[in-house]
Amino acid sequence: MTKNRMTPETTFQDRQQQFSKAEQAAQRQHNQLAFWRLVWFIGSVAAVWLLIRLDYQLGAVVAFLTGIVGFLILLKKHQSVRRERDLSHQLVFINQDEAARLKRQYLRPETGDLFGSPTHHYSGDLDVFGKHSLFRLLNRTHTYEGQSRLATWLKVPSNPDAIRLRQQAATELKPQIDWRQQLEALADIEETIGRSPDALIKWAIAETSPLPGYLNVVRFLFPAITLGLFVAWLLGYVPGTAVLVSLAVHGLILSQTAAKTKDASEQTFEISAALRAFQSLIKQAEQVQGDSVRLRAIREALTSKDRSASEAIGQLSQLTEGLNYRRNPYFFLLFGIASLWDIHYLFRLERWRQQYGPDLSRWFKALGELEALNSLAGFAYANPTYTTPDIVDDEFLLDFTQASHPLLPPDRSVANSLTLSGAGQTVLITGSNMSGKSTFLRTIGANVVLALAGAVVSADRFWCSPVRVFTSMRTQDSLEESTSSFYAELKRLQTLIGLTKPITSTDQSRLPQDRLPVLYFLDEILKGTNSADRHRGAEALIRQLHQTTASGFVSTHDLELGQLTDADNFVRNFHFQSDLHDGELVFDYKLRNGICESFNASQLMKAIGIEMDVVKK
Repeated sequence: MTKNRMTPETTFQDRQQQFSKAEQAAQRQHNQLAFWRLVWFIGSVAAVWLLIRLDYQLGAVVAFLTGIVGFLILLKKHQSVRRERDLSHQLVFINQDEAARLKRQYLRPETGDLFGSPTHHYSGDLDVFGKHSLFRLLNRTHTYEGQSRLATWLKVPSNPDAIRLRQQAATELKPQIDWRQQLEALADIEETIGRSPDALIKWAIAETSPLPGYLNVVRFLFPAITLGLFVAWLLGYVPGTAVLVSLAVHGLILSQTAAKTKDASEQTFEISAALRAFQSLIKQAEQVQGDSVRLRAIREALTSKDRSASEAIGQLSQLTEGLNYRRNPYFFLLFGIASLWDIHYLFRLERWRQQYGPDLSRWFKALGELEALNSLAGFAYANPTYTTPDIVDDEFLLDFTQASHPLLPPDRSVANSLTLSGAGQTVLITGSNMSGKSTFLRTIGANVVLALAGAVVSADRFWCSPVRVFTSMRTQDSLEESTSSFYAELKRLQTLIGLTKPITSTDQSRLPQDRLPVLYFLDEILKGTNSADRHRGAEALIRQLHQTTASGFVSTHDLELGQLTDADNFVRNFHFQSDLHDGELVFDYKLRNGICESFNASQLMKAIGIEMDVVKK
């Protein structure tokens, strides 16, 4: 096999063709079985009718039973082939989606906006969620818990040990492409699997009063009595009113459990359709290979007492599906009342709830974590040139070589290198318009977010200590809140100042990650005011942040800020520049030392028709 065929792109293309052929073969078999089912049904009906006409009653009964058994066998085979076809179809789509992501195009609709917040410290500025976002680039999850877990990893910094454990698990999952894509296909085959299981979990752990003990006898005794009365009525031994009275008694018995039945049905109905898919998904999860701590913990979490989680979920699927037959009024009237259907299923569901209810939340969380780890592994597999970052325990360190923006196609991104070490440091970025200042800030921020989530990053080498990322880059005005863009930026900076204040030992309300140093990214700082106030405010803020554990990056057009120096040299100057060749601006997007000495605003304004020479005259 040539080296070219080993690239992720060719792998996804080959797998797409492979599963497309499998889907077509399954479709042909599906059509054939549909034809033979129809032939079998017509043949069975004709055989029964003919035998009855010939007065072969026993033969007619045998033909009838044979027809039913044969039809059920063909039906089961038909369903199995349809499932194989649907799985192959999903696997085709999964590989199409993977190939599209290599070009930073996305076929799956999930954007993660559900988990975003306009007040989050960085998700809006760094495109964590949205149509073109880190979430969309990483996401291989399908369950609600999986999406929520991945979103949390991208939003909240984790401690170094947790990050390293995710890296280990993702590294083990990375080469298991067959298992990983099968997990995705099993999840994607059922649309309702993305719904929140909170109602089901709430039902599973709720404290409820037990059913009266006598109902455990009544649920068998009374249907037997009613059936006897019905047979006796058919034979002419009792009047029909006896059967009606018996059914009325059934109705009174069912009324005693009506409220409990309604609650159980409402809390299980929405997700009951997905439980069968969850059974297959969890069974696939139970077969995950790997010796890393997190994968072993997930396998252990998917067991309970005497059976596996998939078996227990399968049983719950059958029970919730059976209970919700009552929602069909014809079934309930013709069979549900006579059999005391609700009470049978309430007892069985209560027995399941007592046995497995406390475990249900743990199973969904374990599955969600595995899906999130699969997302990290799939991202690493699709981007073999990316590197696994080193999460260091230093007070503050950010050191990267040839880092580029992960949301840009590799052939369009420009890589840069930088080292930032120690608390209270500021990297000042100057440069002309469109030269790459903002993109550079987002490049660093996005890669830091990926690193702290446990993912690979777009760099040759990347060292990072745990930090709290904060950005002020896309502040906008709000008519609804009567807020100007300048005041909106001030509010963001106020939040930054609050984050950098030391935490007292008596403050028990703060989380452990609140003690991490802040890594800030400020783009065109204080751009909404006049140049004099902007310079004074920016200098004051940088000096104030120097007195804290925070370090970060500031982009600006204010060249005077580049003169900020003191004995500690806490400000370092870098710039991007543009060159004018044959009347056209050329950008190379390469980071350079020092302050920018050339700007292009005049050339840009002149290019759109503003007569700049008039000012000189």
